[in-house]
Amino acid sequence: MVCSTPCSRKMRNRFACFTSSDPLSTGPHVTQRFFRRLTGQLLLMLAMALVFATPRAALAYEGVEIRRALVEASDEGYRLSASYAFELSQEMESTLQYGRTLYFATEIAFTRPRWYWFDEKAIVARQTISLSYNVLTRQYGVAVNGSVSQSFSSMEDALFLIRRPNRWLVAPRGALKVGEWYNVSLSMGLDTNYVPKPLKVNALNNSEWRLTADKTFRYKAE
Repeated sequence: MVCSTPCSRKMRNRFACFTSSDPLSTGPHVTQRFFRRLTGQLLLMLAMALVFATPRAALAYEGVEIRRALVEASDEGYRLSASYAFELSQEMESTLQYGRTLYFATEIAFTRPRWYWFDEKAIVARQTISLSYNVLTRQYGVAVNGSVSQSFSSMEDALFLIRRPNRWLVAPRGALKVGEWYNVSLSMGLDTNYVPKPLKVNALNNSEWRLTADKTFRYKAE
């Protein structure tokens, strides 16, 4: 029996609207939207899982960041004021804990361009800072160019001195021509030449031992 009254027609229209907007409908458009949302959520979950599953060290030792590099003229000569940002990899920390010393080398060169001849290399300087750990005293030591080692109770305190070293006298007064522009090349990083022989092959081929950065800028001698 089919009801044809106006009231029954309104009820059928409402029922049709309800069924067409049913979220459980299995029409082709609804199915496509469902799978698109599901795929997006799965990709997001996978990306988050990869981020949290990555070890801290793998994210930390991307290299050295030279945050500041300034040349300052003083009565004694020209000094480098610099700061760096870096983290040690797990292999570096393990090597340090076993009593091996890590060496960080900083090199700087001042070159004056000459149009009529080869560029003049006015200054070339190198500084080596060593980081060591004494297993008996549980103290970390930092020494600059073989000087007397400074002791620290934590590795972070020792690394602070390497990341923010004292102003380094790179050349005496008169080494540069006042008023001339120079191209300055600065590099800082772990010196693999001092890595112990049993670890040297691994250090040369393992990305966990690549800790270095370079920076170039111009300086007008004062």
